[in-house]
Amino acid sequence: MEIEIGRGKKARRAYGFDDIAIVPSRRTRDAEDVDIGWKLGPYLIELPLMASAMDGVVSPATAIQIGRLGGLGVLNLEGLWGRYDNADEILEEIAGLAPEVATKRMQELYGAPLDIALMAKRVKEIKDAGVITAASLTPQRVRDHYEAIVAAGLDVLVIQGTVVSAEHVSRSVEPLNLKEFIASVGIPCVVGGCASYQTALHLMRTGAAGVLVGVGPGAACTTRGVLGVGVPQATAIADAAAARVQHLLETGQYVNVIADGGMRTGGDIAKAIACGADSVMIGSPLARAHEAPGRGTHWGMATFHPTLPRGARVRTQQVATLEEVLLGPANENDGTLNLMGALRTSMATTGYETIHEFQKAEIMVAPSLQTEGKKLQREQGIGMAR
Repeated sequence: MEIEIGRGKKARRAYGFDDIAIVPSRRTRDAEDVDIGWKLGPYLIELPLMASAMDGVVSPATAIQIGRLGGLGVLNLEGLWGRYDNADEILEEIAGLAPEVATKRMQELYGAPLDIALMAKRVKEIKDAGVITAASLTPQRVRDHYEAIVAAGLDVLVIQGTVVSAEHVSRSVEPLNLKEFIASVGIPCVVGGCASYQTALHLMRTGAAGVLVGVGPGAACTTRGVLGVGVPQATAIADAAAARVQHLLETGQYVNVIADGGMRTGGDIAKAIACGADSVMIGSPLARAHEAPGRGTHWGMATFHPTLPRGARVRTQQVATLEEVLLGPANENDGTLNLMGALRTSMATTGYETIHEFQKAEIMVAPSLQTEGKKLQREQGIGMAR
């Protein structure tokens, strides 16, 4: 339903995760019987989870650990790990920066040149550990660097920017033809972000194995404030899921919808999948792990942009191990630990056995979901009031 903004402009109403609720079906099932695996290209991945390509979240070591736990860690090859051999020391410096100087200093640190040999070394380190190896490059640089990292053993290439389109227009440089490029790479490619039906559909037509959905919802992202651009995640995911159906009808090819950002709890992840996502990409929940390289800080890929930063270095508390964050056991009741266990329980409680079945769950608009009956929690700052 369209809403009149003014006589000259109408708009759709859009919804975020806090605006909706998953409705139980007529059956329930045991959580042990629930299958949350998904397929990306030829790879069967146990957990529907990709760790965001953030330097403060994914290092080669954490990518390996996440892979062994059943997820997929994405290393940012244009970040510190592709610029500095001593990246861990740089991360320690960033964690200690005062807020008023953090952005400027990060712009300086990320001004160091990329080292293609170092990028390949990082990929090989993850590959040699025996886990699925994924890494991220921007559309502006992917043509220059992909051959060396694919040769080093890369399994999944993520082509990622704030907004990625299949029809970039430029008068100064030759745009990346995503369809031709993806066809030439020889490994599954995930592309994004996007936040609309048409953009998602066009990205799917490039031959991508997955499309990242999300513009500005992340905890460290300021795109929505700096550019005024973005769509609340529940609506963006549902629109992309509709594009996936259309693309499947046109081609017979299934493309994964990957919800990127805006999820803090297991309940948020469950809602993302119920809206149509096949998997999620998260950063800030994993930054709370003891092993996270950011030492309790994290930031997005546009935080250090040299002329228009669109992110902030944010702080969180490191409260648990990566295994506890993903698989439990949880020692807190706010939904931020045992994220995959929460997803399994949500699916079991509502009666769904697989991700594809859960995508058909009934959803309701529920503006009182976060507050109804929670007066004591709000007053005491516990549980859902955190």
